[in-house]
Parts: sequence; C-alpha cells; structure tokens
Amino acid sequence: MEKTSAAFRLHRLFSDGAVLQRGAKVNVRGWAAPGQTVSLRFLGREYRAAAGTDGKWKIVLPALEPGGPYEMEFSAERRVLVRDVWVGDVWLCSGQSNMELPMSRVRRFYPEEIAVSENPRIRFFYVAKEYDFEKDRQDLSSGSWVAANPQSVLQFSAAAYFFAAELQRRQRVPIGILSASVGGSPVQAWLSREALESFPHYWDMAESLKNRRFTAALKKRDEAAQREWCRALDEADAGLKGGRPWYAESFDDSSWPETELPASWEDAGLADWNGALWLRKEVDLRGPVEKQPCTLDLGLIVDADRAYVNGVPVGETAYRYPPRLYPVPAGLLREGKNKIAVRAISVRGKGGFVKGKPYALEIGGASLDLSGPWKYKVGATADPLPEQVFFEHQPGGLYRAMISPLLGYTIRGAAWYQGESNTDHPAEYREMFEKMIADWREKWGQGDFPFLYVQLANYRDRDRELKESDWARLRQAQLEALEVPNTAMAVAVDIGEWNDLHPHNKKEVGRRLAAAAQGIAYRDASAAPMGPIVRSVRREGDALIVGFRYAGGGLRGRRGDAPGGFAVCGPDRDFVRAEAKITGDEVRVRSPRVKHPSAVRYCWADSPPDVDLYNTEGLPASPFQAECP
Repeated sequence: MEKTSAAFRLHRLFSDGAVLQRGAKVNVRGWAAPGQTVSLRFLGREYRAAAGTDGKWKIVLPALEPGGPYEMEFSAERRVLVRDVWVGDVWLCSGQSNMELPMSRVRRFYPEEIAVSENPRIRFFYVAKEYDFEKDRQDLSSGSWVAANPQSVLQFSAAAYFFAAELQRRQRVPIGILSASVGGSPVQAWLSREALESFPHYWDMAESLKNRRFTAALKKRDEAAQREWCRALDEADAGLKGGRPWYAESFDDSSWPETELPASWEDAGLADWNGALWLRKEVDLRGPVEKQPCTLDLGLIVDADRAYVNGVPVGETAYRYPPRLYPVPAGLLREGKNKIAVRAISVRGKGGFVKGKPYALEIGGASLDLSGPWKYKVGATADPLPEQVFFEHQPGGLYRAMISPLLGYTIRGAAWYQGESNTDHPAEYREMFEKMIADWREKWGQGDFPFLYVQLANYRDRDRELKESDWARLRQAQLEALEVPNTAMAVAVDIGEWNDLHPHNKKEVGRRLAAAAQGIAYRDASAAPMGPIVRSVRREGDALIVGFRYAGGGLRGRRGDAPGGFAVCGPDRDFVRAEAKITGDEVRVRSPRVKHPSAVRYCWADSPPDVDLYNTEGLPASPFQAECP
C-alpha cells in the first residue's frame, strides 16, 4: 500500500546507483511526518526542507556538472546514505514490446557487444510492469539502479541499451535509463486521466475499470477459463495418455504421416485448427557429442510448445513471440540415433512453425538443420481459447502505475517505441500520440523536453501489389506527429523482419535514436538527426517534384539515382507505380499512366519491397503520402 505521510523515506528513484540529470534543477523528494525537517548533504552543500501536511517534502538542487560517484546523506529521524550517485543525462525509454525486448532475446546476435558491456556510467532503472485504474501513484513499488555489465545487460531493453551506449560514447557523461515498457500495450494505456477526456470511448472504459469488484470478477472469469481450457486439452490429449507418452524416446511413430517444416498447420491440412499437435524427428549424430554444449533452436512456434530430446523435456514457451532456444543438458545426446519431440499448441487457429526462422540442433560449433520432414499427429482438438482481458493494455492503467511515479524526476528527454498495437485503428493514433506527448511534457514541468520515437518497422510478407495498408497509415500518423515541436523520428522500415513482429536489429534502432538525440537534444548540427522527411510537393508537367528535409549532402538510392518504391495517382485516387529520379535533395516522380498527378506515395505497404532512398548519413527516408497543393 502506498504511503503519503509516514516515517521518513525517499522516493525509490533516489537510491544507490542513481543518475541525476546534469545542467538542470533536480527535484529530490520523499515523505516524512508532517512538519518534519529533512536535511541533505551533497557535494559540500547542505539543503533543508520541511514535510507538508500531506507528508511530502522536496529539495531542489541547482544545476549540476556531470561526474561521480558521489554520496547523498539525508537526515530526519534517521540517517540515510545513498551511495554511488552519478550526474549525467537521464532518458525515459518507454513503449511496447519492441522497446521492452531484453538483450537476452537477441544475445546470439551481439556476443561481442555483451562481452564488452561493463560500464558503470550506463545505469538502468527497470520500472515494474504494473497497472492502476484508481489513482495516480506517487512512488514505485520496486526497482533499483543497475550498472551495465555482461550479466546485467541481458535484462536491459536491447534498444534502450544500444541507445544509451551510443549516447555515452558520444557525450562522455553518465547515462541513466528509466525503462518503462509493456509488451502489447496500445498508446491509450499510457494516457493520463486528463488526456483520456478527449477520447470518450477510452475514458468510459477507464472509468468502468475503477470498480474493483468489476475488474476482480473479470480476472476471476478469465483465469478460470484459461485453466479449464488447458486442463481439458491435457485431459483429452492422446499423447499424454497411456504408459508410453508420445514424447518418449522409444515411442513408435512409424505410422504417423509426414509434413515439411517449417510450415503452418494449414499446410498439414489443419486449417483454423486449435489443440495439441505432436511432432517428432529422428536425427543421426556422428562423433563424440555427449560432452559438447548443445542448443535446440526451434525458431518461432505459434502459439505455445514444449520440447523433448530423447524423452527428456528441455524447454517450453507459453506464447508465440520469444525465440525457442533450448539448452540441451550434457550427456542427453549421444552418437547415433536421437529423437526430438515437440508438443505444439495452437490456441486460436493459424498455428505452425514460422517460416524463415532457423530450426537446428547446435552442437559445439556445428549446426544440424532440422527443417524438412517431421512426423506429426494430432493429440487433441479444442475450441479456440477464450479471449481474455489484458488489463495492462486498458486505457490509462500504465500511465497511473508506471509514468505517474516518475513525474518530477528530472530527465533529458524521452525515447518511445510503440504503435504495433494500434495498427487496427490508425486514424485515431496521431491525435492520441500527440496528446500523450503534450500531457507528459505538461506533467513533468520541464517544458517541451526532447521526444524521440521509432517509426514502425517493416513486417509481414513483401507484396509488390499496390494496396491499402494500416501499417502504412500508422507510419503516416507517426510522420505527421513530427509537427510537434522538439520531436524526432527514427525510421526503421528497412530493418524489420517480414516474419517477426520483434526484429532483432535493435543495435541499429539504438543508433538511429541516438542520432536523433544528437540533433534534437544536443543540438549537433554536423549530421542529420533522421532520414529524409518529405518537405514539399509541386507539379511540373506530368511529374511531381518531391523535396526533402534532412537530405544531408544529397539523397542516395541503394541502386543508383532511380529509387523504387514510389507511386502516384490522379484525381481518381488510383495509385500506380511510378518512375523516380534523384536530383540533389529532390526526387522527380512520374508515370506514363497518370497525366495529371495529384498525390505521391513512397514505401506504402506493411513490408515495402523497395526501401531505396537514403541520405548521406545512411539513414532511410520515411514512408509517406503527400498531396500536391
């Protein structure tokens, strides 16, 4: 339970290892008995404050120079010493799963970066994933400042870590990251009560969730339904019955049919099917494998799975998105024949082994490809898993529990990576996103602090057919949000993965966010803060001339000065592919099929096949739609 007037204590952010913002007033705060005097000795000076009738006290430090480590000595009815305090730049990193995704999920791609990550001047504070619909919390329930090293960095947000590491390299000051992200969260979950008033539908939802009995009943219903579905599936699964389960090493699967993996279950004749599907594969190993380090890599499986090697469980995953990297205990494998079994669970149709991902047995430095024929058999068929309410995704709940407690802690700016969960309703995103930025800035009381964000990456199958795209429309909303002062956008349309909502290249995301920070927050005019952004459109005969900001020393195409990805339309609004030609910081776009062009698009697709336009800094142009005046 949160205390507002009690024995002396500090806000949780003011704890060992803290990073304080340089060059700005710093609000040090906490709670004490009403009227009690709190003193602070810091950097050779003493400060005092008295707690108000509500028990709150605040000491304002003057602008500080970067450095550390220091100590903060507090005194009230007891003495509290906060050690290892640094002064540098503090950034809030927030959003949904692509910002939350920990380095452990991508460790196989960055072994060298992880090995050299020890740096006491990079600190993370992980804000626990919580929600609250009743009140704006004033303090955090848990958390501590953690310095970067090869062990701790595995729990850090990968995108935020690479952002911090690049900033620390460039600025040469300590960097503190407030990491507050929740996978699957839509933007409305991060809006305050006041901001939600502009969106009546979401306001009503938030108000209904303030009723504890109502939310408790929903939770109880959903938990019971989930348990019952899993219980019934297990009970019906023929693979778990009898004296010899289907994962047993000695189980005879010779009568089972085969399917080629990776594939969807539809490819195996199980369209829109739910339940438990068993898959088995025999592998023949040569050489002394017993003592070799081994990992079973099962790519991505929709939706859940449990894997076995020679009848022994080696790993399981409860939902679709994490990569399946299961360590195999030493001695479990042996020279000769070995059996791999997987119990795959599909909860709402469209299950399968995701194509384009690695499926292999990694033994020492060698890799045995597991794609190809697998035996399979249905263990049990089930109705779709009942939908449930994810309370952490509901309007306002994350703001009240995860952002409100941070207010007043002086920051340099914010970096945001979110949007995937709003692609079903892109038309409303821009207004909500801009409202969130304005609301956070107002409540922090630091003016228009720098706000950086990542535009949606490419995702889903590449399609050369021109068609409408909600992902493109949401990218357009993010592009138009650049009209908000002191914002910058990292374009990621060239570094996503068609088969993964969570692309692995978080290092480049961090680098691009850092480039944006250099230009917007640190006012470095020597390089473009982002990729080319459409500035203007004018008509010349049957062509449209598109001008760009942030072209650097001039626009570049990956394949010369005739980039792909452009389309134009006339008054009929029927977009067709167009030819493009780069001249300096402009692109001339035309199609012989459109005599009177009125609008132009670039990379307008979920996963554009022709990401082809860059500036001299190597940053890609943002996808866009623009009208000719």
